[in-house]
Amino acid sequence: MTPELPTQRLVENLAVVGAGTMGCGLAQVALAAGLDVRLADERPEQLERARERIAARLSRAGVADVPELVTGSVEVACAGADLIIEAVFEDPDVKTQVLGAVERVAGDQAVIATNTSGIPVGTLATALNDPSRFVGMHFFNPVHRMALCEIVPSQLTSATTVATARVVAERLGKTPIVVADSPGFVASRLNCMLGNEALVMLEDGIADAESIDTAARLGLNHPMGPLELLDLVGLDVRLAALRTLERAYGERFRPTRLHEQLVSDGRLGVKTGSGIYEYENGRRRSR
Repeated sequence: MTPELPTQRLVENLAVVGAGTMGCGLAQVALAAGLDVRLADERPEQLERARERIAARLSRAGVADVPELVTGSVEVACAGADLIIEAVFEDPDVKTQVLGAVERVAGDQAVIATNTSGIPVGTLATALNDPSRFVGMHFFNPVHRMALCEIVPSQLTSATTVATARVVAERLGKTPIVVADSPGFVASRLNCMLGNEALVMLEDGIADAESIDTAARLGLNHPMGPLELLDLVGLDVRLAALRTLERAYGERFRPTRLHEQLVSDGRLGVKTGSGIYEYENGRRRSR
């Protein structure tokens, strides 16, 4: 007898909590997929920038009638949502605080997801009274270009929640893979290891940044070099991920002194106009 497949919840209304880089990207692809999308952030100016950025991107992408993005507080965004995706800063304390607030205003049938790039989902699930409806949905930056979504259930995540996450990821044009709940999952562990080794080589003077990135693009057939990717993701975001992985797996994920110095100096990458490279209006400056 063929085993019965788990049912999934119908998702037409999506709330995204956090209007940073990932939150904007998620809202953009969800609007393009025809979902009703609401975006929440505690900073009104961030919401306004997000609204303008998303509308401009959708227009450039050829979306004739740019759908309305509703923005506001967590209470406004999450009320009536079928799926809520948390996309705030990669810090367990920040995420658990936000997830607790989300559950208090979410409907009883709403699925709640985290976009964490590496914090164990089981750790974040402690913030919820009903962890069976909680799952990791790890999208990648830039969301509108990257095709992967890691679906990460904890031991308490229900089959219905996993099935719902898979269907939504596919509707957003992504290829979902289900991975075990371990620090860094799959892609982040690979990315962090490669990026960290690139910084070691840069710090040791093995080659300059452009040469290291060129080696990855032309020698490994990567679409983007590891140092370019660090600047795009955010050096602060990657540093937090490395610290999580170092605690879990030891010295091989220890951040370099160069990485820590860049973050300390406020050189976080594209979003601050400088990181490993220099940027102007989001574009890398030529030498």
